[in-house]
Amino acid sequence: MSMKAFVGADIFDGQTLHHGMALLLENGVFRGIAAVDSTDPAARVMLDGGTISPGFVDLQVNGGGGVMFNDHQTVAALETIARAHASTGTAAILPTLITDTPAHTTAAIEAVEAAIAQKVPGIIGLHLEGPHLSQARKGAHDPALIRPMGADDLAQLCAAARRLPNLMMTLAPESVTPAQIAALTKAGVIVSLGHSDCSYADASAGFAAGARVATHLFNAMSPLGSREPGLVGAVLDTGPVSVGLIADGIHVHPASIRSALAAKRGPGRLFLVTDAMSTVGSSITEFTLNGRRVLRRDGRLTLENGSLAGADLDMPKALSVMVNDVGIGLAEALAMATTYPAAVLTDACGFGQFAPGLPAHAVWLKNDFSVDILR
Repeated sequence: MSMKAFVGADIFDGQTLHHGMALLLENGVFRGIAAVDSTDPAARVMLDGGTISPGFVDLQVNGGGGVMFNDHQTVAALETIARAHASTGTAAILPTLITDTPAHTTAAIEAVEAAIAQKVPGIIGLHLEGPHLSQARKGAHDPALIRPMGADDLAQLCAAARRLPNLMMTLAPESVTPAQIAALTKAGVIVSLGHSDCSYADASAGFAAGARVATHLFNAMSPLGSREPGLVGAVLDTGPVSVGLIADGIHVHPASIRSALAAKRGPGRLFLVTDAMSTVGSSITEFTLNGRRVLRRDGRLTLENGSLAGADLDMPKALSVMVNDVGIGLAEALAMATTYPAAVLTDACGFGQFAPGLPAHAVWLKNDFSVDILR
């Protein structure tokens, strides 16, 4: 029987949390949400509580399955990374290349374009996090590779945006001009401010030029102060801007997340990212990043000098932190992992919510925040 009616769990459709209903899938395609007693008893699949959700959408994924995208800009590497995240319920990702050489940037664009052409499941674009960042807020990025944006960089990025369904670019106002931000935006690049020590005024100028996202709130950015609101203040105060958040209980304190949720002006939203490294779906205890050792200890990834280097995080863990530690409702947490990041994209490619006639990519989030994939 091709039609299945999944019952026994709540259903989050990307907007609303439904109780006591059935999710209808036909060969993995979403056919609707119906009253349980209206479904064929032979088609029912009983679940033991929890919540069904669209597959998660992660806009910042550096690696997975033991592979770092910075080390291998190939279709095979992208398949491995996407498969590792799919096993944790993340159906769509933007593979992320952190600050690297021009040659690696070119290779990353070409690899993602080839993966999409070959229909590698889950690859829906590219996130370039650097190299046009601030030395003062470099985080784990190699300072020797950080540089201002030149004319050739701008031309390459604008051309890549026309070739990919989604191209996100994290940059710092210190390393680009408002005119460059405007040109990137006009070409279709999703410009995100981050790794920046900029003032509120400079951040506001970047947003006015077309940037509409910020990268990992509170981390690697100028803080909110009483006399200088910095990038944090500009993000929270600028309504249209959405911002990624690493909710691992390490990068941002739950109280800071609660404060940000209360302070953020809309319609922009906070959305969850993992900033995951190669550790997702892998038992490795260390790896290299631009030739530097990264150590995995107690849920934390650090360079040998102690600087945080991405996150040892998957989306179910982030959801658990948001619900159990931050204290928000499950529906809002799920929206932060599905609908809100999908809304940032140029082309959500059908991800982020259930839509009739499209593949559901449905995830069963159990009460203990483990996941199964429903088909």
